[in-house]
Amino acid sequence: MDRKFQAVRGMNDLLADQMPWWQLVERRARELFADYGYQEIRVPLVEHAELFQRSIGEHTDIVEKEMYSFEDRGGDLLSLRPEATAGLVRAAIEHGLLHNQKQRLWTAGPMFRHERPQQGRYRQFHQIDCEAFGFAGPDVDAELMQIAARFWKMLGLSGLRLRINSLGTPDSRRQYRALLVAYLERHRTSLDADSLRRLDSNPMRILDSRNPAMRELIAGAPALTDHLDAGSREHFERLRVLLSAAGIAHEVEPRLVRGLDYYSRTVFEWTTQAVGSQDAVCSGGRYDGLVAQLGGEPTPAVGWALGIERIVGLLRASGAAAPAALPAIYLVLAGEPAERAGLLLADRLRDALPGAGVQVGLGGGSFKSQLKRADMSGAGVALIIGDDEVARGVVTVKLLREDASQQECPWEELPGRVAALLGRGKS
Repeated sequence: MDRKFQAVRGMNDLLADQMPWWQLVERRARELFADYGYQEIRVPLVEHAELFQRSIGEHTDIVEKEMYSFEDRGGDLLSLRPEATAGLVRAAIEHGLLHNQKQRLWTAGPMFRHERPQQGRYRQFHQIDCEAFGFAGPDVDAELMQIAARFWKMLGLSGLRLRINSLGTPDSRRQYRALLVAYLERHRTSLDADSLRRLDSNPMRILDSRNPAMRELIAGAPALTDHLDAGSREHFERLRVLLSAAGIAHEVEPRLVRGLDYYSRTVFEWTTQAVGSQDAVCSGGRYDGLVAQLGGEPTPAVGWALGIERIVGLLRASGAAAPAALPAIYLVLAGEPAERAGLLLADRLRDALPGAGVQVGLGGGSFKSQLKRADMSGAGVALIIGDDEVARGVVTVKLLREDASQQECPWEELPGRVAALLGRGKS
C-alpha cells in the first residue's frame, strides 16, 4: 500500500484562507520598519552549528535539545536556524556592516526547534526580528519597545503587557550567579528534575520555571536587580524614565532572565493571556558582547523577535474581522466571444485599479455554476459578459455582497464605475 504523506509533526501548512492574516501582519511590519528607518536584510536558513553553540550557549535547551543539526556531504556540521540574531550578527560582521557604522536592521522568516508541539509553539515557526547595532544607551532600548507598542496599535491589538528587567554585565551576573547557586543548593531537595539539571550549567534559567511547585522557592531567591553594577542600574533607571516619557506602560519583573546566554543588561517581553499558555508574543534584550564573541569589533547591540503564529492567533482571538481577501472583482464569461473579450478587459481593469484583484472565471460551465464560483471567490463585484454584452460593448455589474439590482455599464466607463463601488473613487 502506498504511503500517505503528511506534514512533519509541528511543521504546518499555511492554506489560502489563513494567508490574509499573515499578509496583514507582514505588510504592517514592513510599513512599521520603514517609518523608523530600519532596513531589511535576509540571511540563510542554514548556518554552521558552532555559530549557535557560541552565541546562544552550549548549555541552553535550544542547543542541547532543540536544534536540527546534521553533517553535510562535505563533513560540516550545520544547523537549521533556531533564531535569527546569531545569523544576522554573522552577516553584519562578514560584510563589514558594523565598521564605523550604526545599523538598524530587520528580517523575517522561518525558524526551527525540535520542541513538543502545542498551541503557539511549533517545530517550524516564523518570526519578525528587529535589531539595532552601535547604540550603547537606553534610548535605543526604549525605541525598540516603542516600535513594538506601535505595531500592536497598527494591528488593533490591546491588552499586551510589557515586562522588563536588567541582567547587568557579565561580571555582575557572575557574582549574582554565585549567590543564586548558594541559595538553590540550600533548597536542593525542593528542586524539580529540570532545575537540578540546570543548577550546574545554567542556574539563572531556573528562575524561568513554569512549574507551580517551584513558585514559592523562586519567589524567595535573591533578586538580580538588587545586585546590579552601578552602570547597569543607571542604564535601567534611564530606560524606565524614557518609557514613561513615551507613554509606554511597563512592569519590572526581577525573575525575567530570558533563555539565551548572549543577553546583558536590558531584557523584556510583551505578554498576553489570550493565546493559551505561550504568553510571550515578543521578546528581546541587549547583547553588547555578542558581536565581539563572534569575531567582530566590540559593538553594542539590542533587538527583539516576535512570533507571527502567535500574533495571528491573537488577532483571530480578538474577534477582528478577517482582512479582505482578493479578488475584489470576478469576471463571469459565457461564450467564446466573451472569453476573448474578457481576458483583455480584465487586464484593462488591472491597469486602472492596481492591487484590487481581478479574477477571470476560467474553465467554462453553466452561467449558474460560474456565478457560484464568483460568490465562493470572496469577490464583492461580479462582471458578467455574454455574447449579447460583447455585441453591445457593455458589461452587467452585479454586487455579490449586497441586495442590489444588476446594472449595465459601457466598457469605457467600467473602471470608474467599479472604482466607485470599491470605494476607490467616484464614477
